[in-house]
Amino acid sequence: MTAILRAVRRPLSARSLPLRLAVFAVAVAPLAGVARDGAGQVTPPPAASPQAAVETVPVATLPGETGPLVSLQDVVRRLGGTLTPQPRNSFQLDLAGERILFGPDNRAVARGTEIVELPEPPRLADGTVYVPLAFLEATYGELTDAVLRWNRAERRLELERRRSRRLAVSTDVVHLQGITTVVFELSGEPRYRVDERPGAVVVEVTGDSLAGESVPRVGEPLVESIEVGERRIVLRLAPGAEADTYSLDSPFRLVFDVHAAEATGPGEAAPELAGPTPPEGVRTIVLDPGHGGSETGAIGPSGVAEKELTLRLARSLKERLESTLGVRVVLTRDEDANLPLETRTAIANQNKADLFVSLHLNSALGAAARGAETYFLSATASDERAARSAAAENRPAEDSPPGGAPAGDDPLYELQLMLWDLAQSHFLSQSQRLATLIQGELNSALELRDRGVKQAPFVVLMGAAMPAVLVELGFLSNPEEEQRLQDPAYRSELTAALARAIGRYKGEVEGVPEPAGGEAEPARAAGAEGPGGGTDEAGRPAQGGARR
Repeated sequence: MTAILRAVRRPLSARSLPLRLAVFAVAVAPLAGVARDGAGQVTPPPAASPQAAVETVPVATLPGETGPLVSLQDVVRRLGGTLTPQPRNSFQLDLAGERILFGPDNRAVARGTEIVELPEPPRLADGTVYVPLAFLEATYGELTDAVLRWNRAERRLELERRRSRRLAVSTDVVHLQGITTVVFELSGEPRYRVDERPGAVVVEVTGDSLAGESVPRVGEPLVESIEVGERRIVLRLAPGAEADTYSLDSPFRLVFDVHAAEATGPGEAAPELAGPTPPEGVRTIVLDPGHGGSETGAIGPSGVAEKELTLRLARSLKERLESTLGVRVVLTRDEDANLPLETRTAIANQNKADLFVSLHLNSALGAAARGAETYFLSATASDERAARSAAAENRPAEDSPPGGAPAGDDPLYELQLMLWDLAQSHFLSQSQRLATLIQGELNSALELRDRGVKQAPFVVLMGAAMPAVLVELGFLSNPEEEQRLQDPAYRSELTAALARAIGRYKGEVEGVPEPAGGEAEPARAAGAEGPGGGTDEAGRPAQGGARR
């Protein structure tokens, strides 16, 4: 699961451009190619050989909207795989090392971390799962050597096996401007997967085999070794190095840009990588100011919007964390702009964050509700109040851009939630621990009403490939809490409490003893919203905030 989660898609970085030019000039002829990220992605299969034998697969069928629906159980019995019923009226197909999640009456299919949309949904009838041919193409067609076609004239499902090919592989290595580019040119495009592992990148080839030519001796500071076997290519990286992966066409090439984990600009030398790998810890934190743009979030009695206060809190917390913990902090938004919920965790994944913290303010019917509560992801809410909070936060604005949060009754949303609930289970204990530390710090330092640590299906936490929490820092619907939240001094206390909790979590992860007194940073005088100032946003001296 870790390998799958870490195989996130990354945009091509500017630092790679000189190396890309070098690839064309040195390694191969300058032909036009289409770059794409190959991490965790199965490539389209080659066309079947016309000489291959055609077999008939006996299957039960139902009429569908776009063509016949065929019995998946019959296909599994003939071609292999394991079909298992899952909770919430869904099924799991395990095939060629891949987990495929889907449900009847749902056009979305989760293949690994990829969502595939079918032209029509599968159907369940008398205990049999019937699927469209597109489902078979996206599963057996891409993960095995099977080519399945529907013979309209004979009204039967036909199977053709792809013939295994022996693909020649040549390898070139270029080192320029602190980046090592490794190019594997193949005599044909195989079906393959790229698996990023600690200290290595592995290319697994299915169906075909590889015939590697002599691999050049590696004398680069970023790459320890290169291995080309019959079914896999292994690129072993030096400690502290990482690789960006993409492919080029005509001829087909797999390209790896290897660079130091800390970004370097063009023309800068990569830092020395000698020495032991630094211990795992918290180095990058992504803060998510809730809402933004047309989605205002909660509105207080005086008219203040949640989106305004969460941005101020996030900016202040960013400064405090950077100055006290020495970590890199990224904001999902640093302006009043629309930002789809799933994009927020995508930003965290792109930045390889070690923590994701989404900041929100609560609202309730009536004015009596008060206090703070902290959430981590679960497909099932821990209580009715948690379910209502998640439903409110997951609801997109009426004029939000395409790609906003799906409605709770959207089948695609239900499937994505199920998938990411399984994915987040890897970080369950860490997310729960961070939530507990945050809630405890808010309770003790600010004497807020303790509303507890809870679980709920928040869309904004669904795609996070790291420990992730959502914090509700108070109720804007409560006039007293609204007034306090508009006070820069009180917001400074909130961010100080959050920073102490994150600092304690960081210390636990890295095995650093907690400072005497149990605080991750020195106590600061009330009135400083950020770590270095005693003024509010307008430059006026800040006033001390009252505690409850």
